[in-house]
This record gives sequence, C-alpha cells and structure tokens, in this order.
Amino acid sequence: MISRKIEEKLNAQVAREAASSQLYLAMASWAEVEGFEGVSEFLYRQSDEEREHMLKLIKFVNERGGSAIVPSLEQPPAKFTSMRSVFEDLLEHERGITNAINELVHITLEEKDYTTHRFLQWYVEEQLEEEALAQTILDKLKLIGEEKGGGLYMFDRDITSMSANPATDE
Repeated sequence: MISRKIEEKLNAQVAREAASSQLYLAMASWAEVEGFEGVSEFLYRQSDEEREHMLKLIKFVNERGGSAIVPSLEQPPAKFTSMRSVFEDLLEHERGITNAINELVHITLEEKDYTTHRFLQWYVEEQLEEEALAQTILDKLKLIGEEKGGGLYMFDRDITSMSANPATDE
C-alpha cells in the first residue's frame, strides 16, 4: 500500500509529465507551422513519450492501492522566438523534471518505500538520457551558428533520427 504523502507526490509528478507532453506538443506545432518537419516530428514523438511517462505513473499509483488523478492542464505557449529558444526551454524544462524526480526519490527513502524507490529508478535513468539529448541538440545548434540557411535545414533533416532511448523505452 502506498502512503498518502507518496501518492500526493506521485500525482504531482503525473501533472508534470502531462504538462511536459503539452509543452512539447505546442513546440511541435510551432515547428511544423514554421516549416521544420524534422523538428516537429521529433517533438511530436517527445510529446507522446511524456504522455507514456504519465500513464506509467498513473498505473503504478493505482496498482499500489492509491488513486491517480488526471490533472487539468494550463495552455502552453503557442509561439517561440527561435529554434535555439525551443531547445533551451526544453533543456530547462527537463532539468526541472529531473529535480522533481530526485525529490521524489528522496521522499521514498525517507518513507522507506523501497518499491516506489525502485520504480522511480527508471525515471532517474530516463532523465539522464533526456537531459543529455537536449544538451546534444543545443550543442549542434551552437555549431550551426546563425539560425538561417543550410545549417538549420540539415539540422531539421538530421533530428528525425535522434531519440533519448529508442531501444529501451518501456
């Protein structure tokens, strides 16, 4: 049985994962409208992945005797200033998610809830991969330099093959 405190914290994480999915969906839509098919495809996949993370949490809470809460969502931004700003925002967002996961892990240890602690290890690994991927993408954008021209075209084409963990998603 899951404690009330951990149930509440996991439900808060459900909301964060849902908000992540919405944010990446908004970024994907913006990229698509701006003509960046590769970036939009990548971000649509990221949005789907975040929704899967949310569903995994919901199922876990319910299976442990808790009651998962499907959150209401705030509308994410619809416009972004540049490709670089999209991925800077994405990296900053992922770092915030990492901090939240780490706090959850800490609470499970305080509560001696080793089952939830073990479950959250998947999220810890996932966040390492998500942050590394976002940083790699930003590094590539920095190499391109100015965001106009052939470099950004090549970036848009190449990003479709990038993923945090294509073979290990559960």
